[in-house]
Amino acid sequence: MTASPHALVYPMFAMVLLTIYVLVRLFRSRVGAVKSGQLAASYFRLYQGAVEPESTAKNSRHFSNLFEAPTLFYAVCIAAMVTQQASVSMLVLAWAYVAARIVHAAIHMGPNRLRHRIRAYFISWLVLGAMWVNLVIAVATSGHG
Repeated sequence: MTASPHALVYPMFAMVLLTIYVLVRLFRSRVGAVKSGQLAASYFRLYQGAVEPESTAKNSRHFSNLFEAPTLFYAVCIAAMVTQQASVSMLVLAWAYVAARIVHAAIHMGPNRLRHRIRAYFISWLVLGAMWVNLVIAVATSGHG
């Protein structure tokens, strides 16, 4: 069963919004750390010379993380659209991935309970793997692969 050919744009946009949210949070935490005297502004030239406060370090690490595994998410969504394999199952998996990444972000930038964070991260990888398997099977059985 196919979804709208461009329906995967919406979960991709949700991931972009999550990335923007984390960026704003990162910026605000860095400004706050400088204003409160926890860090000198010069720290950000080379990210050396001080111990970064946990609040900015968590946000910074999470922002970087959103340019790691999620690139494979964007790639599989675009590949599904290009190959015309944007099925309902792919769309459901895409939204499940976004949900898992939102949960991961909330845990990582919030209480940062490692056991819960690892679980959310692992689930996001399972969903991402399922998206790629789904795409490969769809392409292989479509007669175009």
